[in-house]
Amino acid sequence: MYDVGTRRSALAQIDAGVSLRSLSIATGINRSTLREWRDRAGAYAPSITRCPCPACDGSVVEIPSAYTYLLGQYLGDGSIQRSGRSHTLRVFCCDAYPAIMDEVEVAMKAVVGGSVFRVPATGCTVVQSNTKRWLHLFPQHGPGMKHTRPIRLEPWQRALVTQDPRPLIRGLIQSDGYRGINWTVRPVGGEMKRYDYPRYQFSNESADIKRIFTDALDQLDIPWRVMNRKTISIARREAVAALDECVGPKS
Repeated sequence: MYDVGTRRSALAQIDAGVSLRSLSIATGINRSTLREWRDRAGAYAPSITRCPCPACDGSVVEIPSAYTYLLGQYLGDGSIQRSGRSHTLRVFCCDAYPAIMDEVEVAMKAVVGGSVFRVPATGCTVVQSNTKRWLHLFPQHGPGMKHTRPIRLEPWQRALVTQDPRPLIRGLIQSDGYRGINWTVRPVGGEMKRYDYPRYQFSNESADIKRIFTDALDQLDIPWRVMNRKTISIARREAVAALDECVGPKS
């Protein structure tokens, strides 16, 4: 069974004059299937235009916080895998933070409805949900690890993040970041004394995902710095206070 996007692309190429034989060789789709799609293009059109996925029907704009939070979790510790004729969104949550599992589950239900399952794994719990719609909702899905391929937000995703970047930042930090205490030594009254201060860190191998994170911080005027090849640090007092309002320690 082929998804709507594959049929739409094939029909567009047929309309442009590509022969069934050439298209079959290029895509691996049987010519009889392509011929049926061509002859029944009118019958397929309604199903294409009435895709029930929140990304296609526009209803995702009604749940922007739940969606952008889940986007952050997906970009951090999530994956999409084929499951029969459907697809499964899997978010890996550390067992030490049950409240985050609850938040991920609530967000999944808000975005697509249906059942959400928790599957125990070594050192973590996988929160997952099955539906074909995940491919439309997270078009960043693709073969291989995220850091080995480009990760770009679609215009409609950028619009949701621009509307309020805080849920995205929350999802990203909860999945691939933390709030901790750092320390340094400073001269006080002629003596060197230890100074402890809180800071946030976000670590990811993908340069594109780090850029999505820092763009969201820039939108809120939250200062950050590159700590090393894969880590972003947020340590200035006003920056930590701003993140405390929308993220806070993991729980």
